[in-house]
Amino acid sequence: MVRVMVVDDHPIWREGVARDLAERGLEVVATAPDGAAAVRIAPAVRPDVVLMDLQLPELSGAEATARIRADLPGTRVLVLSASTEHGDVLGAVRAGASGYLVKSAGHEELVAAVERTAAGHAVFSPGLAGLVLGEYRRLETTGPDAPALTPRETEVLRLVAKGLTARAIAARLTLSHRTVENHVQNSLRKLQLTNRVELTRYAIEQGLDADD
Repeated sequence: MVRVMVVDDHPIWREGVARDLAERGLEVVATAPDGAAAVRIAPAVRPDVVLMDLQLPELSGAEATARIRADLPGTRVLVLSASTEHGDVLGAVRAGASGYLVKSAGHEELVAAVERTAAGHAVFSPGLAGLVLGEYRRLETTGPDAPALTPRETEVLRLVAKGLTARAIAARLTLSHRTVENHVQNSLRKLQLTNRVELTRYAIEQGLDADD
């Protein structure tokens, strides 16, 4: 029997999911209302699968995932979240989650996902698997640490993330339009990206759009 811990900060949702899993033959060994509690409880109950929400108080779902995986390498984490943001999905996988399911999934789909996760499979909602596969392919090409950008390239990338055009960036940095475009092209080449949309997404995921 698959042993499951359910982590969610909404009591009705948390208990409802736990009940559904138990009714379908899975053993719910614990529930937790936040990430810190999940990290504290998991070593005591040693679940096969932790069903983890992302938006949690005390400690985020991604952070809790990383800590649980470090403490219990044999325990797998399946994220169950309302978010389909690329940054959330990739962040969860980088933290050690084995899969990512959106909360719109049906009862049978959820049970099957938990069982497949326990069996060692990677389980993702439709449309998300391609995103994760694309990230793995990028890492295979670039390695976990992408080639370092120069300070000027990083400065240009920061302004790209804020939505400025090449001409606006040129005016801001007192550079020629062509020089800015060269910096953008160099960044694309180094990061193995194909266009400005991907470059902007990368910059936002790296937090470069944040105000200093």
